[in-house]
Amino acid sequence: MSSLRPIFAILVVVTCMSSYLVVAQNCGCGPGVCCSQWGYCGNDDAYCGEGCREGPCFSTNPTPSGGGGSISDLVTDAFFNGIIDQASSSCAGKNFYSRSSFLDALSFYPEFGTGGSGDDTKREVAAFFAHVTHETGHFCYIEEIAKATYCKDSTDWPCNPDKQYYGRGPIQITWNYNYGPAGQSIGFDGLNAPETVANDPTIAFRTAFWFWMNNVHSLIVSGQGFGSTIRAINGGECGGGNTPAVDARVGYYTTYCSQLGVSPGDNLSC
Repeated sequence: MSSLRPIFAILVVVTCMSSYLVVAQNCGCGPGVCCSQWGYCGNDDAYCGEGCREGPCFSTNPTPSGGGGSISDLVTDAFFNGIIDQASSSCAGKNFYSRSSFLDALSFYPEFGTGGSGDDTKREVAAFFAHVTHETGHFCYIEEIAKATYCKDSTDWPCNPDKQYYGRGPIQITWNYNYGPAGQSIGFDGLNAPETVANDPTIAFRTAFWFWMNNVHSLIVSGQGFGSTIRAINGGECGGGNTPAVDARVGYYTTYCSQLGVSPGDNLSC
């Protein structure tokens, strides 16, 4: 009987480890912890190195394939300031958004701008900033002008009746079903403290990247065109819903593509 104890102990340890790994695969790592390419949380090379999904990844400024250059090489001070300098000095976002907060947030999403050709990288940067420019009015607005509760019944992401989930940040993240999982992924209470997005510029950019990587990034990599990104961010504008807004987004996109030295590609409108 005693000879079976070591085997039993090993089985218990393996079972516990297996249970831990299953949980870890869901990621949702805390602040300052890396999510590995396999979905586990940790802080060494296996977690923060190659393939790191989010967190303080070691490869914070990846060089995309195809010669597109690093993101920081594309989003220069001149590029970023060329956008925000068009905002009035009275704008709340003027002293909130910055290139440094953009790059700080980017370090948690090293897959942004990767997965395709060098031209795809440039188009993704152009698309991201085209939408940001439109949503914030050249980084003027931190919060949506026409505020509303934006709550939908959800068992997983129940609304706090004292909070509103209107647009905040560079992409103007909206609705409880976005604030909840974004906060869980990033490490803030999205349902009970959605205002965090409007108070911390790095968190604001991280919510933009969170939404982008979950809903938009794959559209660029798969070559579906800029029009598909409009549908992903505000499909209500498409099909005649708000043609001037669509035209404005396309205009920003083609301008930024020109600045980055890449053709805008096909399927520009939705």
